[in-house]
Amino acid sequence: MDRTHFPAKRLLPLALFLLVAVLGAVFLREHLNFDALRENRQALLAFRDANLLFSVLLFILAYVAIVAFSLPGAAVASLTGGFLFGLFPGAVFNVTAATMGAIIIFSVVRAGLAEGLKARIDATDGTVKRLSDGIRQNEVPVLLTMRLVPVLPFFVTNLIAAILGVGLVRFVWTTFVGIIPGGVVYTWVGAGLGEVFARGESPDLGIIFEPHVLGPLLGLALLALLPVLLRRFVKV
Repeated sequence: MDRTHFPAKRLLPLALFLLVAVLGAVFLREHLNFDALRENRQALLAFRDANLLFSVLLFILAYVAIVAFSLPGAAVASLTGGFLFGLFPGAVFNVTAATMGAIIIFSVVRAGLAEGLKARIDATDGTVKRLSDGIRQNEVPVLLTMRLVPVLPFFVTNLIAAILGVGLVRFVWTTFVGIIPGGVVYTWVGAGLGEVFARGESPDLGIIFEPHVLGPLLGLALLALLPVLLRRFVKV
C-alpha cells in the first residue's frame, strides 16, 4: 500500500477541525479578545463567586477548545485564568488546559496527515529532510526549546511535532513542562488585571519578550539544548 496516500476516513476529522477553526475565527474573534474580557469582567467575577467549581470546569473546557481549534484568544484566555483564579491555581489551569488542547490537535493531525507527510519527507533528500532528521535525533531538547521560547505560534509547534511523528508521551510532557514559564508569566499579568482595569489601561501582552523575562527563558532554552551542543562538541 502507498504510504503517502491519505485515506478519506483519516482526513475527515481533520477537515471538521479545520471547518470549526475557520468558523470560530470568523464568528468568535470579537468575543475572544481583551475588550470582551474588560466589558464582562464583573459578570465573570460574579459567576465565579456563585459557581466556583463549575467556573473552573467551564474555563478549562473553553481554553482547551481555543487551543485545539487554534482559535484567536489563547493569550486572553491565559489572562482570564489569572484574573479569575489568581496566579495559583490559575497557572495550573492554564498550563493544563493548553496541554490538553495541544494533545487533541496533535492527535488529529497525526492521525490524518502525519504518516503520509512523514513518508514523503523521508523519501526526499534535501534541506527539509536534513532538518527533519536533525529534529528527530534531538526531539526532547528541540521540543522544549520551541515551547520555552515562543518564536513559533503554539499551533505550529503542535503541527511540526505531529508531522515528524513525535511520540505522544514525549509530546505531552515536553509541552506541559515547556509552557510552564510562559504560562506563569501570562497568568501573573492576568492576576493583576484588576488594577489595570481600574486605571483604564490595557495589559502588556508583549511582556514575555521583555529582557527581564526573555532572558531567563533563553537561559532555560539553552539549558535544554545543552545535550545537543555537547554531542556536537564531542564529535568535533
